[in-house]
Parts: sequence; C-alpha cells; structure tokens
Amino acid sequence: MLTVRRWRRYGADRLFVTHETGARVGSIDLQSGEVVVEEPELEAPLRRAAQEFLRGDGNELTLPMPRQPFDAPERTALTAWLGPVDERHGGRAASLRTRLERLYAEGWHVVHDVPLGRQGTVVEHLLIGPGGIFAVEQRGEAGQRIVVEGGCMTVDGTPVGHLHAARMEAARVRGLLLRAGCADVSVQSIVVVLGELSGQTRPDAHGTIVVTRGALATELRSMPAVLEPDRVAAIAHVARQRVTWGR
Repeated sequence: MLTVRRWRRYGADRLFVTHETGARVGSIDLQSGEVVVEEPELEAPLRRAAQEFLRGDGNELTLPMPRQPFDAPERTALTAWLGPVDERHGGRAASLRTRLERLYAEGWHVVHDVPLGRQGTVVEHLLIGPGGIFAVEQRGEAGQRIVVEGGCMTVDGTPVGHLHAARMEAARVRGLLLRAGCADVSVQSIVVVLGELSGQTRPDAHGTIVVTRGALATELRSMPAVLEPDRVAAIAHVARQRVTWGR
C-alpha cells in the first residue's frame, strides 16, 4: 500500500508518498513538477500514486502498490502534469541531489525533502554515511562572491543568515533523531554554495561546513570514519520513516 499526503505551507505545495511501513517513497513539487524518488525502481509507483491522487479532491489517499506499467494514455496524462521523466532532475537543486545520490556506492545514504515537525521547515537533503550525519542545504547563485569569516557569511558583500539557519536545522534534526531512538548521534550542517567561495571554509566552532558543489564529494571523502556501516544503515532506516519527523 502507498499513502499520498498533500503538504501546503508557506507557499509550498507538495505531495509526499510513503509505503505502508512508513518508509518514504518520494515527493513531488506540484508547483515546479520536480519529482524526488528515494530509489530508482520506485519511480513508477510514485508517479502512479500521484496521478491517482490528482484525480481526486482530498488531502490524503491510500492505494495499492501498482504492479503494471503505465499504458500510453496514463503516461501522456502524467507527463502533461509533471513533465517528462528525463527532465525530472533539472535545475540547480537536482544537480546537487544527483551528486549526493552518487555517494551511495561509498556508503552514504541520502533522504531528500525532510519535513521537520509541523512548522513548515524542510531540510533539502539529509546525508548519513561514514563521516557522520549532515543536514545539507544549497545557497547562493552562480556568479556571486561568497565570503565566510568568523562564523558569518556575506554574499556580494551583504551579510546573510545562512550559517545560523543551517545550525538551527542541524540541531532540530538531531533532536528528532534522538527522540526516535538514535542514541548518541551528532548532526552537523553543510552549506553548499554556488559562485566564488573564499575565506574560512573549514568547519566552524559549530561544525558547519561551507563548500562549493564541485568540492563536496572530495570534502566528504576526506572525513574520518565515525559511523560503522551497520549504524549508518540503521540511522538511514529511521530517517526514512515519516513518523520520525512528525514529532
């Protein structure tokens, strides 16, 4: 069984699809058409569930896991609403998502679009692997000059609160993981920036890492291992449960 729930807050409008076990199948942004799927083989069930939901008028739908591929009319209808499958990873966020997903072969797990509680906050990516647990956010635009000094960030000379917000999100993630039974966990934040980065880019006193998108994988690979593979898998399993983040 799959459950589809609509989430509308602070200008966002998304569908979150979960398995009957509570595990996240994926999400769909109804404004941009962006589709995020946890595992490639789950994309067809995710899109079918979205199609069934959009035929109705409620805020939640439960339906059996589809076992047959789309026929031509269904593919046409869903593509008209959500866009072609091959374009689902377009845009700046998709490029970061792809880079994170490629780390799976190196022992990292990633959970996208993590909704924290009922306040409307969504962590773009939660990365769990040998080097630890990280709330990952992307900020800035190509061509901007980003400077990090003394725990503060400026973009084109203007102070911004990205580092403070990242620290608060990491603390919130840690609290919810602790409440879900993940004892003795530490969560840090990674701010991935576009543009030219200079200044203090090593982890600050709060463990926040600022890195360019191109240097992210190298940064992660350089980290000492702090989590065993079994613990990584266990925490990732908890992180994929909807109940973990609704507390």
